[in-house]
Amino acid sequence: MTVVERRAARVLLVDPAGRALLLHGGDPARPGTNWWFTPGGGLNSGETPAQGAARELFEEVGLRVDPADLGEPYWRQVTEFSYDARDYRQQQEFFLLRVPGWQVDTAGMNADELATITGHRWWSADEIEASSESIYPVELPELLRRAR
Repeated sequence: MTVVERRAARVLLVDPAGRALLLHGGDPARPGTNWWFTPGGGLNSGETPAQGAARELFEEVGLRVDPADLGEPYWRQVTEFSYDARDYRQQQEFFLLRVPGWQVDTAGMNADELATITGHRWWSADEIEASSESIYPVELPELLRRAR
């Protein structure tokens, strides 16, 4: 089994109530398997994590930010997962961005994102903990409470 090594950047987009905006989607290789996740994704060649996070934020939710406004990474993680019949080991950096609110605009999504991202909503730490749905990263409630 070949594991694809990749770097990614993600954004904890947090509103004044301390809720995080999460996207809902699934794996084309596993129909019916869905989960919630933070905006973000793999870095393009030559991109810094902040540049990648800003690009992904615009593509996935329509929010344009200057990479410098993201500051330093809030949290780092290495995760392993399967997607579209490939295994990944991903080093990812999470940036914290507070917003007064945001209305998601999906016009910037690419074809793969449009096919696999099916929804979005704002989640509190308590709602995440009470949910039986798959929500990533699993440390998200703690990260949100620490961000207060």
